[in-house]
Amino acid sequence: MVSAAVEVNGTTSLPYGPEPQGILVFTSDMHFVEFLHDPRIPRFKSDERGRGTDEENRAVMAGTLALYGRYTVDGDGNFSGNTVEGSSFPNWIGDVRTTNELTMRVEGDRMIENFQRPGGARVTITFERAR
Repeated sequence: MVSAAVEVNGTTSLPYGPEPQGILVFTSDMHFVEFLHDPRIPRFKSDERGRGTDEENRAVMAGTLALYGRYTVDGDGNFSGNTVEGSSFPNWIGDVRTTNELTMRVEGDRMIENFQRPGGARVTITFERAR
């Protein structure tokens, strides 16, 4: 289960739809990968990834996010930040995020990610452990 919400100036939106899907993986060699999407995004009529219409491509960009990179932990083994090495939003490549912008909190089988975007938007994503 995944839930994702963005808050801007007190208004909440669900950029990946009411029932988003995705995955967040942390590896033992300090890498991470995160993927979120709105499963309601319609298939491309052309059935070719590189031949989407403007409308189809806009829907994919608005309803998906993928990123990967390296993460760090502090001396106590707690998450202390990450560096984005690749992203479906190229403006984030190279970003270094510390716990000033990005926090991860574990509550039972859930991990809650809170990210404060530089422009003021606050993003909360909750991932549930896969069984």
